[in-house]
Amino acid sequence: MEPTVVCFGEMLWDMLPTGKQPGGAPMNVAVHLKNFGLHPVIVSRVGSDDLGQELLNFLRSKHLSTDYVQLGNTHLTGVVKVNVSDQNEVTYKIVQPVAWDYIQYSEELGQLVSQADVLVYGSLAARSQASRDTLYQLLEKALLKVFDVNLRPPYYSQSSVESLMQQADIVKINHHELAEVIGWYDGPSEEKEAMRFLRDRFELQAVCLTRGAKGAALLEGDEYYEHPGFPITVADTIGSGDSFLAAFLHMYLDGAPADRILPYACAVGAYVATQRGATPDVPEEFIYALIST
Repeated sequence: MEPTVVCFGEMLWDMLPTGKQPGGAPMNVAVHLKNFGLHPVIVSRVGSDDLGQELLNFLRSKHLSTDYVQLGNTHLTGVVKVNVSDQNEVTYKIVQPVAWDYIQYSEELGQLVSQADVLVYGSLAARSQASRDTLYQLLEKALLKVFDVNLRPPYYSQSSVESLMQQADIVKINHHELAEVIGWYDGPSEEKEAMRFLRDRFELQAVCLTRGAKGAALLEGDEYYEHPGFPITVADTIGSGDSFLAAFLHMYLDGAPADRILPYACAVGAYVATQRGATPDVPEEFIYALIST
């Protein structure tokens, strides 16, 4: 049976100049994991409004369960105003408070996570006390914990990120985030050594670094690998990192070696960056054609 991956956190609408698109890193990861044949479950909260209903319908259209998406009456469904004037560095204005700031813990939710293979979480969903408390209760029950750092100013602090990283087994971080986090400790500026610094400080199984157009690197135990990425024409980078993480987990959980994981994950992230929106279907033939070039 394929692994079950619980994706915890924000589920929202990205408000783009061209119209709204379903978004939120945990949901994006879940959609791509489903396309790879895994069993993802999204844990989030939406408002009892039209936007919330549309998001639930979107999940159903992607054949994802809505059983653990809570429905709230006191806060609206999340929205994010997206600035894509720089295609390579998208910026976000994230409305607060919204429904996903109030994800409630339940025994049913705890049982789901304790029986799952992986819990994926990020820093944004921990910006509010309610969802943060729920996340920490779930982390106590999780078997393998994957922290997608995903820093969104001003919704994090050094102490909150440290606490989330201390819980993690695997950390996925981009090159900007790595430089910021390492700066907190006056750690090494060279990326490979910085990754080792994080691994040792937080006792991590693996650190995966994304470098945008310059590919990615993976430190797994004492083994270090990197891939230069693929030259593409960028449409927008929304969801590219999320698709990379989904592809990484797909291969990692399948036991693939790192020299196969990185090219595959980089190719998937590259393809998504050539498309508009965060969750396009990813054609396997394109991925393997890109890898073989």
